[in-house]
Amino acid sequence: METTVEELTEGAAPGPETDAGSGEPGSAPQPAPELIASDVAPDADDKAIPERFRGLGYHELNAMLNLYDEAGRIQFGADREAAHQYFLQHVNPNTVFFHDLEEKLDHLVKHGYYEREVLDQYSGEFISGLWKRAYAKKFRFPTFLGAFKYYTSYTLKTFDGKRYLERYEDRVCMVALALARGDEALAENLVDEILGGRFQPATPTFLNAGKKQRGELVSCFLLRVEDNMESIGRAINSALQLSKRGGGVALSLTNIRESGAPIKQIENQSSGVIPVMKLLEDSFSYANQLGARQGAGAVYLNAHHPDIYRFLDTKRENADEKIRIKTLSLGVVIPDITFELAKKNEDMYLFSPYDVERVYGVPFTEISVTEKYYEMVDDSRIRKTKINAREFFQTIAEIQFESGYPYIMFEDTVNRANPIDGRITMSNLCSEILQVSTPSRYDDDLSYAEIGKDISCNLGSLNIASAMDSPDFGQTVETAIRGLTAVSDMSHIDSVPSVAYGNSKSHAIGLGQMNLHGYLARERIHYGSAEGVDFTDIYFMTVLFHCLRASNKIARERGETFDGFERSKYASGEFFDSYTDAPWQPKTEKVEELFATAGVAIPSQADWAQLKADVMEHGIYNQNLQAVPPTGSISYINNSTSSIHPVAAKIEIRKEGKIGRVYYPAPFLTNDNLEYYADAYEIGYEKIIDTYAAATQHVDQGLSCTLFFTDEVTTRDINKAQIYAWKKGIKTLYYIRLRQLALSGTEVEGCVSCML
Repeated sequence: METTVEELTEGAAPGPETDAGSGEPGSAPQPAPELIASDVAPDADDKAIPERFRGLGYHELNAMLNLYDEAGRIQFGADREAAHQYFLQHVNPNTVFFHDLEEKLDHLVKHGYYEREVLDQYSGEFISGLWKRAYAKKFRFPTFLGAFKYYTSYTLKTFDGKRYLERYEDRVCMVALALARGDEALAENLVDEILGGRFQPATPTFLNAGKKQRGELVSCFLLRVEDNMESIGRAINSALQLSKRGGGVALSLTNIRESGAPIKQIENQSSGVIPVMKLLEDSFSYANQLGARQGAGAVYLNAHHPDIYRFLDTKRENADEKIRIKTLSLGVVIPDITFELAKKNEDMYLFSPYDVERVYGVPFTEISVTEKYYEMVDDSRIRKTKINAREFFQTIAEIQFESGYPYIMFEDTVNRANPIDGRITMSNLCSEILQVSTPSRYDDDLSYAEIGKDISCNLGSLNIASAMDSPDFGQTVETAIRGLTAVSDMSHIDSVPSVAYGNSKSHAIGLGQMNLHGYLARERIHYGSAEGVDFTDIYFMTVLFHCLRASNKIARERGETFDGFERSKYASGEFFDSYTDAPWQPKTEKVEELFATAGVAIPSQADWAQLKADVMEHGIYNQNLQAVPPTGSISYINNSTSSIHPVAAKIEIRKEGKIGRVYYPAPFLTNDNLEYYADAYEIGYEKIIDTYAAATQHVDQGLSCTLFFTDEVTTRDINKAQIYAWKKGIKTLYYIRLRQLALSGTEVEGCVSCML
């Protein structure tokens, strides 16, 4: 239904005000005190502002988190006052104010800030009621950094970037209206879940939804590259197109023939993967989103590719400038056989992708190296070289020690767990996306002879602590799944047809999680303890149940499943066997008590059996449902610890543009529970891996797992961590982080597409 300005009711929830009758934004009277209070966190501990806080600016107040008071306690109240003063000193004076919602929406549509098409799907009465619903929740930013991140990175600003046009509630309402696409119940549910802190869409969705001048709702892509110039040329063009639109792009180079391989039967003609990497790095640097930031890319290569050492050497500190890769991220795909050869201290053979494809009739990535290894060793038609397996792992550890790279994908672990027909051959910039892709074929003019399936990442995350507090856990998960499905349905990356085609066929999404450490600490559970691992196991199992149930409901409503469902382990019922063959219940009394107290029902064998029958009969709509990214900015505005790894510091330090250092206290941290916030360096890699392993068994894609080491670490320790992760069933490893003693806290950097 078309919405007119006249239909919008007066007396809507208060929005910012403008000069009377101007119709254009201008300087305005200060907002009423109750409006200011809708965005700031009241100081729960102090009825009045302490004398030592008076007269200080918000940046100074936030910095007091790094200073103990006279009693040796962390000054959490200073940060709450910093949030309050941030609104008084900065946000309110720089906000365009409107008399009411009618005037506000009329202005933002008329001047090209909001999409009228979004509002036209609803009645004026409903829109007004949704805004009232949002403002009635009296949202507060609990920390200064949360408020700062929102107003710096998300809220709608005037075109000159100098003044704010939205408060947090406004952004949430527009996101909900855009994703619900006319479904009033879903719009209300999204407002409830987002403002309740239970569900948070990823940055591209939360930033762009509902805006007229906007980027894409997704910002992470995976592309295959085949062993021909047409595919390489298309990949570079696609990288440019996606980077221009704000996306991070990962590419698999495993199928490209090695340096020295023949071209048209002429020996020693191929230049291998390094020149392609240089072309891609230059492309990402060139397509820098109007100078806002550098484009971001990653490349993956199989461990048994003959260029593997050249590939890794590009990240050495002393690498020749002709081959050095500065900004491109590296990932290595490692099959089980590589570990087995290292265990036996044997040589490992590297196989020519050109010869493998010629012999087997399919690209190298479609071959299981573990299954075909000895067969390929014995095949004289396949060129091969050899290196020592242990020296290979030593080299990886050395380069990770220097640069944090490469990421690692454990190929056979990933594909054993894959419920979808086809092979997973690579991951993404943050190592959590694991989906099946298929190759494209091209005509001589680079047009598509056959469009293959490439991958886009449609992400959002639940706040574990808030989700456990949900009045209806199942509805929280279902609302998130429906919101993410809308992102998939609304994303049409026509500039890269293989991405658009893959998205239209798979409807793949990735529901993530964050705030695990915060929740465990709130409940007085140590991260990585038996109770902590037990909770992680049961929580992720419960989320999986509701994800599948929601996707099954969507499939029944639409009469449609993802392409290839009938060939999946869901259709055969095999996927459900581990849940139906034996009960999956808490191992500790503490975890059993947590779920009982929260009123979150743990799925029983009978529940799983019924879900299995429903899925086998009606299918599921989404090919993939879960992926756990390394949440960054959305964690701060949601007051969460990042992803499911432990905090890097109790009080985190970030560098934020011109403002400089900003401090962020771990969620739920108090002076009385400090012992539950041991940092990731203290906790050690074993407990992090144990926690991730518990979650991994219930996640169809991957989890971005960073390992942290003290300054005393050796390359042998890194090797041991890799082996431990492989044995525990971890699918991927993200960064290796070494504690920098020069820092008094932790300065965080990471994936520019998924974690932001």
